[in-house]
Amino acid sequence: ETSLEGLFSLTLLDDNVHTYQYVIGMLTAIFGYGKEKAFAIAKMVDSNGETVVETAEYASVLKHQRLIHSFGPDPNIKHCLGSMSAIIEPVS
Repeated sequence: ETSLEGLFSLTLLDDNVHTYQYVIGMLTAIFGYGKEKAFAIAKMVDSNGETVVETAEYASVLKHQRLIHSFGPDPNIKHCLGSMSAIIEPVS
């Protein structure tokens, strides 16, 4: 049995102000995910409003949350003013 104690999930939140191209590029740059996996995650966040992008120790998810929050606006959308958002929650 694998213990989930001490693990946290990083959940990407959809905001309808970022393109699939942006989300795929961000996930590829930050997590090193391949384009197919990044596209699948982009589809999930678009259809569900949110999706877990990582489950790991707190230091890792915090680092990746900061990178998501600092990735910058989507250059493909003029009215996009900032990065996407992600929340950290303990895995239970």
